Amino acid sequence: MLHLNEVIYRIAGREILAGASLHVPAGHKVGVVGRNGAGKTTLLRLIAGELQADGGSIRLRRDARVGLLAQEAPAGRSSLLDAVLAADSERARLLGEAETATDPARIAEVHQRLADIQAHAAPARAARILAGLGFDESAQARPLDDFSGGWRMRVALAAILFAEPDLLLLDEPTNYLDLEGAIWLESFLTSYPRTLLIVSHDRDFLNRVAGAILLVDECKLKLYRGNYDGFERTRAGQLALQEKMRANQEVQRRHLQAFVDRFRYKASKARQAQSRLKALARMAPIAAVMEARAPSICFPEPAPLAPPILRLEQAAVGYTERPVLSRLDLRLDMDDRIALLGRNGNGKSTFAKLLCGELAPMAGRIHRAGKLKVGYFAQHQIDALNPDWTAFRHLAAALPKLSAVAVRARLGAFGFAQAQADVAASELSGGEKARLVLALISAEAPGLLVLDEPSNHLDVDTRQVLVQALNDFSGGIVLISHDRHLVELVADRLWLVAAGTVRPFDGDLDDYRRLVLGQGQGGDKGEGDSNGRPADRKRGRRRAAEARQQLTPLRTRARQAEAAVERLSQELGRLDAELARPLADGEGAARLVGLNRRRAEIERELAAAEADWVEATDALEAARSA
Repeated sequence: MLHLNEVIYRIAGREILAGASLHVPAGHKVGVVGRNGAGKTTLLRLIAGELQADGGSIRLRRDARVGLLAQEAPAGRSSLLDAVLAADSERARLLGEAETATDPARIAEVHQRLADIQAHAAPARAARILAGLGFDESAQARPLDDFSGGWRMRVALAAILFAEPDLLLLDEPTNYLDLEGAIWLESFLTSYPRTLLIVSHDRDFLNRVAGAILLVDECKLKLYRGNYDGFERTRAGQLALQEKMRANQEVQRRHLQAFVDRFRYKASKARQAQSRLKALARMAPIAAVMEARAPSICFPEPAPLAPPILRLEQAAVGYTERPVLSRLDLRLDMDDRIALLGRNGNGKSTFAKLLCGELAPMAGRIHRAGKLKVGYFAQHQIDALNPDWTAFRHLAAALPKLSAVAVRARLGAFGFAQAQADVAASELSGGEKARLVLALISAEAPGLLVLDEPSNHLDVDTRQVLVQALNDFSGGIVLISHDRHLVELVADRLWLVAAGTVRPFDGDLDDYRRLVLGQGQGGDKGEGDSNGRPADRKRGRRRAAEARQQLTPLRTRARQAEAAVERLSQELGRLDAELARPLADGEGAARLVGLNRRRAEIERELAAAEADWVEATDALEAARSA
């Protein structure tokens, strides 16, 4: 289907691809990965013919239809359904010809071809695709211009899926989707009958869809068989082997060089020395493994707050006089890790704005801890950055009382080195802007983070860093994300936003996936088993939810023990500093005796706290792996 041979491509003199080769057989599904800026989007545009290579060749199967998701959202007054149907240009042309043709033979040919491509079933197929991407029947009949850019990008995705090209090229398609749309797209692509290349940073998505992984790295392309997890294992093994071979080669090189240096000018050994010089010249150097490290993310430690930090009592929230959500009876604690589920338009972002104070309740009450600070991450904040301000200036404006050194230290915790902190926001990548917004929303050490799609612009490695940072954060978290890997590793509980309210979801993400795909219980029908599944299936989900709930006290105990170790270690350091201070005039030995006694007490308390910490951590890990 696709052959790339020694392809070269440069932008402003900088090589993006250099001698890149690739072969993808027909029907294969390939996930394309690599760090931000490695050239993944450029590769797709080269294959689609939007860009021309500076060298090498790109060959496709004869008459192969290539589809690349448009970068601009479609617009106009045509309905969503008509816009999707228009993507099949052959069907549109044949239907037009069927209306005007007069030659009986040609009319027969046209109708035969329409039957072959199942033209009359096309509206139903287009409607199913639009429904899977979140458009109900009434929305499908509305004009494109009634929708925002993000929703119209979903229409563009629906159109290219409907056209079913022989080679489908998708660049981060889940960025336009919610979790429900991503689940549907994953199911659709798994059964896609043609060839697929998809750029994605969602490892769970790639694990389910891709049968091979293409790594774009250092201007080269390398294909790995298997899903993303298999790629990671193979890649790690290759890098470890490469580093071992390089170390062995260095030992051999030093040994040969030492012989040459010692005997080069000794007549009896000159021939052997020359032989070793030739061996050195033939020895191809093995590059040291120098993987670029993902930038750090580290949220500041919030001040502890008494539970609950936030409580809703029969609250309602919405816009003007119409509530979007009502009957809200929920509470949040410092150790809560909650992911919000529900289709776009159900009110997830509205609920997030209620939590962070951007919207006031229209009815009922909301109680907040007196000193609660909320950090709210939303996609519009990335676009709201001042393009002329540097990262340093943005954070300095948010923290005017901090010194320049302290501001740079805060930026360093989010992966901004000295030079990068002084780059204008307009020159930052999408991932860098996302990290800057994370630094800004956490500037005042919030006790609650409300994160709406925080990983959209982050590559796979940086997403993993975000997971670690969120798991290390001791405050509460409410997360909205289509990245199941992020949700599964961060969230302990799931809340479903549906039917005009928010309620705990009785199950895990696998249960929710079945629900979305129509294989589980009905989404908005409450607690009953609407599809007639056995009652023990429901009890099993409840037991799984209860098992996850049991992790909460273990996590609390582990955090408290860790905090005690930190506090006692600092106290021990202060005592040691005090003991090292020379006695001032008038001070007696009694002070030293008291300090030593107190130090001995702290050491005993520290040993007990460390033992408790180890025990709590072991118990937590055992519970997680049970």
